[in-house]
Amino acid sequence: MNRPLLLLALCQGFFLTNNVVFIAINGLVGLQLAPLAWMATLPVTGYVVGSALSAWLVAKTQSRFGRKRSFQFGLVVAALSAALCAYAAVTKNFWLLVAATVVAGYYNANAALYRFAGPELVAPEFKERAISLVLAGGIIGAFAGPNLASATRSLLDVPFAAAYLSLVIVALLSLAVLSSIRFPQHHAPRAGATSGRPLLQIVRQPVFIVAAAAGALGYGVMNLLMAATPIAMATCGLPFSDAALVLEWHVLGMFVPSFFTGHLIKRFGALPVMAVGVLLNLICIAVALSGVELMQFLVALFTLGVGWNFLFVGGSTLLTEAYRPEEKIKTQGAMDFCVFTTMAITSFASGALITTRGWQWLNVGSLPVVLLIAVALLWLAAQRRRRPAATA
Repeated sequence: MNRPLLLLALCQGFFLTNNVVFIAINGLVGLQLAPLAWMATLPVTGYVVGSALSAWLVAKTQSRFGRKRSFQFGLVVAALSAALCAYAAVTKNFWLLVAATVVAGYYNANAALYRFAGPELVAPEFKERAISLVLAGGIIGAFAGPNLASATRSLLDVPFAAAYLSLVIVALLSLAVLSSIRFPQHHAPRAGATSGRPLLQIVRQPVFIVAAAAGALGYGVMNLLMAATPIAMATCGLPFSDAALVLEWHVLGMFVPSFFTGHLIKRFGALPVMAVGVLLNLICIAVALSGVELMQFLVALFTLGVGWNFLFVGGSTLLTEAYRPEEKIKTQGAMDFCVFTTMAITSFASGALITTRGWQWLNVGSLPVVLLIAVALLWLAAQRRRRPAATA
């Protein structure tokens, strides 16, 4: 843990503070303003749709201007879009709120690459731990996000308008911290310079397919259940303070394991750690189906967070085996495009399912996706077992 990596982890904490506040309030503000109840999570969907649409633009920006400049652009967009969300809430303009969250997606797509910038700040043998430690910065968001949403909920006459404004301050603080980080010197590609293998060749590799599938589908299941949780708990008569507590423990589950996930991957390999992530997702679904009291929500969402961590850190580490140095930006962008596209679909499905089918069916619908991740892991393990046999 060197100073630049520590500061990058702090930026990750600010990023997760932004995301947790968005998760906690976007669905509830959407429920107040949406013309129809099933459209309540469209502001959540807008955030990830904007992220998916921005993934390729971010990849090009990072290739042209480097990590630091691109990350700074993202934070400026974060501040402006949060201010626009506050204005939309005050004017009760649902579609402006959705548009503002789409714009905010550019920041999400940028900051999602913090985890890949971490290994560039350390020696190669520490790449697994660097990815894990940067993600561990999200613990800040676990505490700051729910408490910030609760503390600012009623500061202004319009519920949650002050929460959006507080995110402007969070973005500016993150911009100040990030501007002090010294990243490796960036050299923009010269005209006619090779960028490695064609992207189609890279994404057809089994290691890319499984890394992207585990990252995207694992994130999709997590997003499907997490985005619906505040609405599900409100429907069950639980207060917003309980929803904030559940989200706090969920985000702790997402990022506390990052202090040791890298060590586990280094010792046992990415695939076994990801398999444990699948098992934890299955436990989450079983607990969620057992009842709708506060404790069931809390245990299910905490377990879901830990399962996501094992799948996402494992998948991100696995992805580093799929590309050469000159191919990293486009390969990372391809994986995040898969992640954000899946999140966009699940965010929309989350609102539709929770308001029409309920919490139970939402969890039952997650089960086939988790089993598909398990099949993908078994397939790659079989591929790797055959390879040494064929070589022998």
